[in-house]
Amino acid sequence: MGDEPVAPLREPPVRAVEAIGDAVVVRLAGELDLYNAEDVRAALAGAAEGAPSRVVVDLAAVEFVDSTALGALIEARSRLGRDRLVLAAPQLETRRALQVSGLDRHLAVHDSVEAALAS
Repeated sequence: MGDEPVAPLREPPVRAVEAIGDAVVVRLAGELDLYNAEDVRAALAGAAEGAPSRVVVDLAAVEFVDSTALGALIEARSRLGRDRLVLAAPQLETRRALQVSGLDRHLAVHDSVEAALAS
């Protein structure tokens, strides 16, 4: 028993993808980084497939985001266009990463999912 490798106790980053009206909300959580950015990228690409009016990325439960995950957001913005990808509810550390990277100037950032859907 003691010789078996221990799997990391990381939760998957994509908690839910749900259609709300003609929009799609992608709820992310935990640490978004090199190890799971592909999951984020795939969820955002899948959300864009049905040509929704907008894709809202719910960041309320995200604790950390690195440059690889920020890159996934940039790719989604390129795919969807500036007005169709919006971010919602980033916490302090995530908001800081968006500001330092300059992404907050290229993506709409709202205080809540509801505000993002209403925009």
